[in-house]
Amino acid sequence: MKVLHGPVEIASQMGNLCAALRRRGVKASAYNTFHTYLGYRDNVYNTDPYELEWLFPSALKHFDLFHFHYAATLLPDYADLPILRAAGKPMVMHHWGNDVRFHDLAREKTPYVYTGDSPPNEEIRRRLAILSRHISFAIVQDYEVYPYVAPFYEKVFILPLALDVRAVKPRYPDAQRKVPLLIHAPTNPRFKGTEHIEAAIGRLHGEGVRFRYFRIEKTDNREAIRLYRMADVIIDQILCGSYGMLAVESMSLGKPVVGFVREDLLPLFPEEPPIVNTNPDTIGDVLRELIAEPRLRREKGLEGRRYVEKHHDLEPVSAQLLAIYKEMTGKG
Repeated sequence: MKVLHGPVEIASQMGNLCAALRRRGVKASAYNTFHTYLGYRDNVYNTDPYELEWLFPSALKHFDLFHFHYAATLLPDYADLPILRAAGKPMVMHHWGNDVRFHDLAREKTPYVYTGDSPPNEEIRRRLAILSRHISFAIVQDYEVYPYVAPFYEKVFILPLALDVRAVKPRYPDAQRKVPLLIHAPTNPRFKGTEHIEAAIGRLHGEGVRFRYFRIEKTDNREAIRLYRMADVIIDQILCGSYGMLAVESMSLGKPVVGFVREDLLPLFPEEPPIVNTNPDTIGDVLRELIAEPRLRREKGLEGRRYVEKHHDLEPVSAQLLAIYKEMTGKG
């Protein structure tokens, strides 16, 4: 089977999945037109929309299955979809969150959520209507994203975020350290709730609580990972209601992760994620406890590492993806 991934690399997922699929005998290639300071370059061809348009006739002949990401396809205005459908090419759209997060529905789920990065509802609905006219299947990372797209597609699969966890050497927090280092790394401070996090940090400093705090921003992913290794606590997002790649990377390093996972979503994961759960109303108390309890930090780090080995490592995730492809093509 020959599979094309494209055209938007989100959190190294196209590259990670293609690497794992190739180990399973699938000829998988990823083409990325979304370039950021994060610098994802492993197992992807970084290109631009014009080159993709030029490559499309060759891709149509060469690839058996098309795995699209972030509500985008290879040609402008989804012009490739009727061509691919007429050619009998199986297609799946991988939605990631901000591309489909309807503003009103998101606020029904949690009052904290920030949806300023999502298009207007009408535009999301327009895109999904076009996509689902030609594509029967979608993939999302969890049940936070699922309700936004479920009404549009014939079937929506859940596929966890993928990371080569076994290639990451953990560095668990020192259970004897009295003055821990807290790290927060927002790609978008408004989405992550940075304002609330740093307000709590300021109050704790004002109370005389002893800890160090470092904010990582606009940093290449490889350098960011190096910095995460030094942390005793990593603070992810406290608004959206689920966890993302920062949490997965941090847990793989054996770090306790502070974030917000909605209570209604917890039982929908295959196992309750060991995120230290908080929100803008409780973040100060949660951080105070972690700062005061070195053994709790280490315990949460160990739990997180076990969790990602089981649920986010490339081997189990790529096996799930291959099963999705087989179901799509009627070969399951």
